[in-house]
Amino acid sequence: MAITLVNPNGLPETDVYHQVSIASGSKLVFLAGQVAWGPDGVTVGEGDLATQVEQCYFNIGTALAAVGASFDDVAKLTVYVVDWTPDKMPLLMEGVGRAAAKLGAAPVPPATLLGVAALDVPEHLVEIEATAVLD
Repeated sequence: MAITLVNPNGLPETDVYHQVSIASGSKLVFLAGQVAWGPDGVTVGEGDLATQVEQCYFNIGTALAAVGASFDDVAKLTVYVVDWTPDKMPLLMEGVGRAAAKLGAAPVPPATLLGVAALDVPEHLVEIEATAVLD
């Protein structure tokens, strides 16, 4: 496996992500930010952050599978949430949890969460991008 996830001593350990990923592979995979579009290009879960997060993870899984990768190969996630406030964290985690259960994977690589004013279209509440490493 090209990715090893680590929580170094001296840094907080969370259930949501690891602090460090070590990439030993040689093939980098950069995914475009994934939004809550279904396969037909229609937004899934309009107005529902948890459902949109779940769809973003499904789309990431689809993109990874297309290049022979999985969430085990993800070195870093960046999550952009419209009008972020800390009270939205339970909805974000609900979406991640539902996606993880359905995908059979725990996507816990290092992650950055950013609040943004808007995304590409008004109905999108979240966008998630991923970087993966393959041998």
